Amino acid sequence: MRPSKKIAKLTFTKIDPHVESLLRHIVAGKRVLQFKKDEPIFSQGDRADGIYFIQSGKVRVTVVSAQGKEAVLAMLGPREFFGEGCMVGQLLRMSTATATESSTVFRVQKQAMLQSLHAQPDLSEKFTAALLARNINLEEDLCDQLFNHSEKRLARVLLKLSRFGHHADMPDATMPKLTHETLAEMVGTTRSRITHFMNKFRTMGLIEYTGKGDITVRDELMTDVVLHD
Repeated sequence: MRPSKKIAKLTFTKIDPHVESLLRHIVAGKRVLQFKKDEPIFSQGDRADGIYFIQSGKVRVTVVSAQGKEAVLAMLGPREFFGEGCMVGQLLRMSTATATESSTVFRVQKQAMLQSLHAQPDLSEKFTAALLARNINLEEDLCDQLFNHSEKRLARVLLKLSRFGHHADMPDATMPKLTHETLAEMVGTTRSRITHFMNKFRTMGLIEYTGKGDITVRDELMTDVVLHD
């Protein structure tokens, strides 16, 4: 009997648009902050005393090892939380968050967020759902890193990046502009391998470069690469 093909599960987090309206009920302990492209929001080792919510823009979360090696943990878009470690006793930031484009971010102090979660059951429910969805994505990323080869990992990363701010059933989507070095950090391989696979995907018609350097991902075709061996 021939072994069945392994299928890598790929999901896109459904972001609840009502979370932002619920956060607007928080008055004390909340600030609206503006960040320019490449401006750090917080750095690894900073005091962790607040949680963040992206109103508009995009944020990259990275971590640096003791040996100086950097890894990209997440690329986040509108209506996503980050910095939530402070809610469970994290005293110092374990990662660095950087705006990858002009971004507007809510910063809510830890105590104000805890009080709001108790006072607003709807916010508590949606916040919990967002954290669970993040945890599922992290588990899938770990499985992807452990069991899939670098070409398939890159295809999955491109699909996830192309979903920022879009519906999952869109035929094609443009992903944020990233260097091959950053993609290599996300995939866990070398820059030369990323360049090789990106050229291959372009030749296969899975991606298309625009004049401005943006990349359009052919969703249906790329999904076939990710989901099927």
